[in-house]
Amino acid sequence: MRKCKVVLAGVGLFILLFAQKILAGELEWQDISRGNTGIKTVLVDAGNNSIIYAGSDKGIFMTEDGGEAWKDILIIGGKNKAVNHISADPWNKNYLYVATGNGFFVSFNQGKDWKRLFRGKNSLEGECTVSLVLFEQIYLGTKAGLFISRDKGRSWHKAGGRLKDNPILAIASNMKEPQSVYAACIDGLFRTQDKGGSWERIFVAVGVENNQDVDIEEQVEDRDEEERISNIRYISCDPNNADYIYLATSKAIYKSSNKGQEWEKLSEYGLLSRDVRFLSVSQKSEIYAVTKSGIFEYKSGRWFELSFGLSDREINFLARDSQANLYAACGKGLFKTNMRFDGPSMDKRILTLYSGNEPEIKDIHAAAIRYAEVDPEKIILWRKQAAKKALLPKISVGVGRNVTDLWHWEAGSSTKNGDDVLTRGNDAIEWDTTLSWDLSELIWNPDQASIDARSRLMVELRGDILDEVNKLYFERLRVKMELDKLSIEDSKRRLEKELRLQELTASLDALTGGYFSSQTKSDVAS
Repeated sequence: MRKCKVVLAGVGLFILLFAQKILAGELEWQDISRGNTGIKTVLVDAGNNSIIYAGSDKGIFMTEDGGEAWKDILIIGGKNKAVNHISADPWNKNYLYVATGNGFFVSFNQGKDWKRLFRGKNSLEGECTVSLVLFEQIYLGTKAGLFISRDKGRSWHKAGGRLKDNPILAIASNMKEPQSVYAACIDGLFRTQDKGGSWERIFVAVGVENNQDVDIEEQVEDRDEEERISNIRYISCDPNNADYIYLATSKAIYKSSNKGQEWEKLSEYGLLSRDVRFLSVSQKSEIYAVTKSGIFEYKSGRWFELSFGLSDREINFLARDSQANLYAACGKGLFKTNMRFDGPSMDKRILTLYSGNEPEIKDIHAAAIRYAEVDPEKIILWRKQAAKKALLPKISVGVGRNVTDLWHWEAGSSTKNGDDVLTRGNDAIEWDTTLSWDLSELIWNPDQASIDARSRLMVELRGDILDEVNKLYFERLRVKMELDKLSIEDSKRRLEKELRLQELTASLDALTGGYFSSQTKSDVAS
């Protein structure tokens, strides 16, 4: 018996390790920075994935062998030495552009020599946050507004309107339609469709001043940038579809399918934090998000975490190369992983392992339908009752009094008292009963129209409920698997996962009237 228990324990351990391996999808993060820290941005050469540029809080260093060896190629002077963004000229790979805390720089020979193109009139203008290089012009975001150059950086003019003196957070465009450019700033998301000639606001940001919520109408012209924080975090365009735009905010991720005219929230399933700090759409339209909890990829209507093996949670930037390698610029260094997998699998054996102590999905479906009273049998019963209605007669009963000849003369007797006296007779009460059938209702019953309308509404409601149950149920299984993947030392993320697990359990109980918890034997989170 003891030998059998040992064997079973070994099999259980193997299944658990197998589940974790599937969950991780063979995803391993490798530190390729060789001791360089404070990485804020990264750029991979489009023609050669072995050439990588990394910007840190001190300058730029590059590798030509995929991270085996690095060398410094630009040291920033002044107080603010941070490199905030690196971009390449899409038509000339030798041209590199760097937005730093002390101006905007360009290299015409892949980083061998550098020239400052923009300095700014003050420290806020000199603190460059992001850049976008197009064929005819360059868009440069600073802490004090947006600047545009139409002659490769020889001259600059400042965008007016609400963009003037507004801290720029991100700039994006689709290379297929370079006349449309999007600028995310403190006061919202702005779009130009005439190469920067005019700008319109297409998304309103909700600002925070001194850590207090502020209504849009009450956002005063206070420019104390140390105190102002935008609800907007980042903007990214789908390189394969100029209509698709993705906006990261502190509340949710929004998607527009018509260049910002209308917006919809993306699903939050799997995303532990709504505050998305960075958002990226790859050349293959993969969507990646960075939150305080890690890195996530959006697939099939939900988010999958990719950063289980990543030791650093200070993630500033993401980049992906043509060989499916994903790079994370972090405070502790530059990390790399390969994305050649289809995401976490939900193999039947894994489902059995994690849902064996809980009711099956079909039972939860039935409980949710019963609780919401949207059982299909209810519609069938309505139709049967409506069909039988024509066989039942309509019954009407009438009751009346005959008020004629109630008074008469009593005469003809010499012995009775009251002769020749006008007396009142008895009331005459009449009643009748009528039965009628409308046999035409056997062919068509007017109630059927009402039943059809209610049936459509009930089917829609039942579909919504079952869809919600499916999402919650399988999301809960994934969270349980992710909990098993976490190490004991990672207490903060474990707490986040456990809270999410309890939230999903409560949601399932709300849809089933408490059935889910009542049928759950135990919980991995307990």
